[in-house]
Amino acid sequence: MAIELFTVLGKFYDEYMNKTSQKLKIIDAYLAYIMLTGIVQFVYCVLVGTFPFNSFLSGFISCVGSFVLGVCLRLQVNPANKVDFRNVSPERAFADFIFGSIILHLVVLNFIG
Repeated sequence: MAIELFTVLGKFYDEYMNKTSQKLKIIDAYLAYIMLTGIVQFVYCVLVGTFPFNSFLSGFISCVGSFVLGVCLRLQVNPANKVDFRNVSPERAFADFIFGSIILHLVVLNFIG
């Protein structure tokens, strides 16, 4: 069972490294960073407490919102999804990502108080 799992994970890793473009790998690294940041914030909240609750909530909402915007960017930039996003160029997708991020972080800053 464990050998099969390592075989599948090895094949997945090889396919990812060989067939995924550099742009998508950079977006995936960003998504991993944002997810790790959200996990660290949540663990800190569980261990230490939520005294300034607005600060915790703002940071966590920022992580979740940034992750969602990043996934949307990855979906629109991925060449495999070109059929679904015919009218969206990679530049337009990135501009939408930036605009959404600015709006998200303005809301988060307003919520902090």
